[in-house]
Amino acid sequence: MLARNWLIFAAINGFLGVLAGALGAHALARILDPQALGWIATAERYQMWHALALGLAVALGVRESGADRPAPFHLRLAAWLFAAGIVLFCYSLYAMALTGWRGLAVVTPVGGLSLLAGWVALAAYGLTGRRR
Repeated sequence: MLARNWLIFAAINGFLGVLAGALGAHALARILDPQALGWIATAERYQMWHALALGLAVALGVRESGADRPAPFHLRLAAWLFAAGIVLFCYSLYAMALTGWRGLAVVTPVGGLSLLAGWVALAAYGLTGRRR
């Protein structure tokens, strides 16, 4: 995926994270139970941190490789893992909170593992050094 597309994905998820936080604190606070509100708060927090991490990883990749070459492997891997984690972890928590359907709980840990693996990939990039 092009750096521009990753940046757009990160920005959209940052926006949605802020929106989810605002809805959870205001509009949904009157209609959802405390457990559902907790799921929204957790999803929003993780979504925001990982949207930021994704945006920074993209910025590092563009800076490292230049516009005409792909970002280093571990940065690309981190981006894909952060994106998968946001979708699987955060969105499954939002869906469970809003619908009450707990069947999505099987997806949530996979998303959490994707987020963790994204941080490992980012650390691997740092450990491997700058390669051109």
